[in-house]
Amino acid sequence: MAILEVKNLRKAFGAVQAVEEISFSVESGEVFTIIGPNGAGKTTTLEMIEGMQTPDGGSISINGMKWDKEADRIKTIIGVQPQSSALFDLLTVEENLDLFASFYPRSKHPSEVLEMINLTDHRRKNVKSLSGGQRQRLAIGLAMISDPQIIFLDEPTTGLDPQARRNIWDIVLKLKELGKTTILTTHYMEEAEKLSDRVCIVDQGKVVTLDTPANLIDSLTKEREVRLHFQDGEAAALETEQVAKNDATVVRTELEGSSLKLWSVRPEETLYGVFGFTKERGYRVEQVSIREMSLEDVFIAFTGKEWRD
Repeated sequence: MAILEVKNLRKAFGAVQAVEEISFSVESGEVFTIIGPNGAGKTTTLEMIEGMQTPDGGSISINGMKWDKEADRIKTIIGVQPQSSALFDLLTVEENLDLFASFYPRSKHPSEVLEMINLTDHRRKNVKSLSGGQRQRLAIGLAMISDPQIIFLDEPTTGLDPQARRNIWDIVLKLKELGKTTILTTHYMEEAEKLSDRVCIVDQGKVVTLDTPANLIDSLTKEREVRLHFQDGEAAALETEQVAKNDATVVRTELEGSSLKLWSVRPEETLYGVFGFTKERGYRVEQVSIREMSLEDVFIAFTGKEWRD
């Protein structure tokens, strides 16, 4: 069942059309991720859904409710991650949670949230003494304090080290286990691919594609890139390339010195044939890899832009 429905959303700032006819729906319990290049309209879209911006056109329905008629009720079922700068630095972690809890008619107990965001041992620390990752976990905890049905996380792991980023991933997965709906934006393709039930790619204010990560990747091509590096040098790579070109599973090849790339529709079968030839000739292959397509390949294919963190 759709808990969020966005239809034909539009927003302009002067002559700039930031969002143009964006439509999608989000199912209850999903991790739904919006990604796009800078200036694509994803943040404006999120702010309109959160009630922070008024659309020029279109409609937003949250659990069957509209902002213009039931704003107070909507605010009780959504949680928005505040920017790190919005935290009260001179209060403790627990005091921040207590303060935000007082804003709602009902809330989770701070100790329960502290456990979920793994900050129980830091509950009495002033926020100003927390690391960047701990501050970000607290920001997510503040979004969770009202026990909302939908949680909005806007680039929650930007600027964090890999371990801190994975701590945030664990929280998102816990929210999913609890049946919460998470609307996420991110600058990290691996993050979107691992966490998302569905991914919505936006560009120039429009939805360019929307599906599960696996379906988006499969929609590109069935080819996989196979890389081989030859100890015996360029001559061995060149001769192997000529053999590979006659293999029905190989779509194209690329030779660079003693390294050979093959694009194959059945990479395991291709390698079986290649290794039969190299064994016969006594050629030594020191490196072999099969590169799977990723969400970043999808992003580039649909937007024509290279993704940069």
